[in-house]
Amino acid sequence: MKKIKMVDLTTQYLRIREDVHSAIQDVIDSASFINGPSVSSFQQKFEAYLSIKHVVPCGNGTDALQIALMAFNLQPGDEVITPSFTFIATAEVIALLKLKPVMVDVLPDTFNIDPVAVEAAITPKTKAIIPVHLFGQCADMDSIMKIAEKHNLIVIEDACQATGAEYRLSNGQIRKAGTIGHIGCTSFFPSKNLGAFGDGGALFTDDDVLAKKIRSIVNHGMSVRYYHDDIGVNSRLDSIQAAILSVKLKYLPDYIKARQMAADFYDHAFSGIKELKIPFRSSASTHVFHQYTLVTKGINRNSIVEYLASKDIPSMIYYPVPLHLQNAYAYLGYHKGELPVSEHLAESVFSLPMHTELTEDQLKYITSSVLEFINKK
Repeated sequence: MKKIKMVDLTTQYLRIREDVHSAIQDVIDSASFINGPSVSSFQQKFEAYLSIKHVVPCGNGTDALQIALMAFNLQPGDEVITPSFTFIATAEVIALLKLKPVMVDVLPDTFNIDPVAVEAAITPKTKAIIPVHLFGQCADMDSIMKIAEKHNLIVIEDACQATGAEYRLSNGQIRKAGTIGHIGCTSFFPSKNLGAFGDGGALFTDDDVLAKKIRSIVNHGMSVRYYHDDIGVNSRLDSIQAAILSVKLKYLPDYIKARQMAADFYDHAFSGIKELKIPFRSSASTHVFHQYTLVTKGINRNSIVEYLASKDIPSMIYYPVPLHLQNAYAYLGYHKGELPVSEHLAESVFSLPMHTELTEDQLKYITSSVLEFINKK
């Protein structure tokens, strides 16, 4: 059996090697390495895939979140609500812009931001909400958008882990992750469901005015060369990465199916095992399984991770310390016990290998090893 990897990008690449090499060679032959034709071509293809008017490529997913906040006239001290159980980038960009991160708890089933907690956290200084579609499943966007409309708040979707997920709104309309709020953000980090061969990201919106502002910000605040109307940054998706993403975008539906099939295998193996809680699948959102994350019950999470490592099975703990308890955010004054769901998840979750290249033999070995650990307890 082939060595199991947490993410097997090598085998995925080998399947599309000729297409990738051809795309890269076209960029090299054109010598259009920055903002070349491959960038605009990918942008248009991604707009069509998302069914949205504007995609603005940028340097990475963290930049996308920061640029999204910069597109609004927010002032130092303005508050932005975001979940505590997520990757640091979401809160990081809020703090970097001298805004105040307001961290709230998540739901115990989806691990996504709790709308009730969001509304309870709103103050006169609240200006925006950043829901995170964690691990590949959309947050409760119907509730979030209703709260935002009621309180006149901005919604920036962090869809970095959920590219391709679909959300069914209460009116029956189906939208892709990141296309429901005012701005959506994604990352093309190599391990993402749609990953480049380096860093990359994008913002998307249906708002023409916002799109113009974002395009200016990503390019030093320029709309016309050497005329700077906005305070901007230098955050561009390079042409080679765009060319690779155009190739991989064609395969994204197949990649999603492969991840869902692997998740189905895991679900079948662990369903009914009282020591493990399998991922919840919302009826409102498809799940594209950027990660397959289990909650442990009555067993030591760290011990099972160590046991799997002894069997040459990688696993990961996302995220061992919730954001409100990170040293970097101690100045906000949060204390242990304030966000109990986030804290419980941080102490009890672990993620199994999840990627497009998992074989049945590998899945059998992983699941049997997990069950072997549980049966020994």
